[in-house]
Amino acid sequence: MHYPPRPTLRQTGITLALCSALLLTLVAVEWRPLIDVDERVARTTHRWAVENHGLTHTFRILTDWVWDPLTLRLVCAVAMVWLVWRRSAWWTALWLAATCALGTLFQQTLKALVDRPRPVWPDPVDSAHYAAFPSGHAMTATVVCGLLLWLLHDYGAGRAVWRTAMTLAVISVAGVGLTRVWLGVHWPSDVVGGWVLGAFVVAVAVGVYERSGERGRGSERRAGVSV
Repeated sequence: MHYPPRPTLRQTGITLALCSALLLTLVAVEWRPLIDVDERVARTTHRWAVENHGLTHTFRILTDWVWDPLTLRLVCAVAMVWLVWRRSAWWTALWLAATCALGTLFQQTLKALVDRPRPVWPDPVDSAHYAAFPSGHAMTATVVCGLLLWLLHDYGAGRAVWRTAMTLAVISVAGVGLTRVWLGVHWPSDVVGGWVLGAFVVAVAVGVYERSGERGRGSERRAGVSV
């Protein structure tokens, strides 16, 4: 099976690192043009959220149960069980677990360092705790979906499985970002930061894996995905 050409991991990692650093700097120094855009978008989406109770309730279910970081980490746990049980891929399973854990630590460290306040509304439709930047939901979704897509690609997933997984990943990553802004618990740049930083974590993790030599082990060789 042939997949579309992709830039090298080094190029991707450098680009994502620069984008992450730029956005982090703009948020940290409270760059006025960025703050103005955040506030305009947040006010508009909050008004819609207050006016559309049914859709807002649906978004709360999606963000609290379907795209919640805990749910996504459980999906990773299932993938780890599959790797060990069906492929005897212990190292890959540990790599997946370590990446998710370190990604969470990275996210929480940035939240503490930036300490950005969340939006505050007189008539909130939802609530959230801790600092705003980056969005933990958006970053976790990006990391989990990115890692699982790469594993499917690496293990030679069939075209139907690949397309289904890609569709679900795009919907999940984009959808969770939309719900966080709609529910008024994040600024748009928090979500963009979560996406970019999550993609950076995936690029670094894949680079580490591909340099580890694990792909040379017989138990980790591509043999297709059972469905």
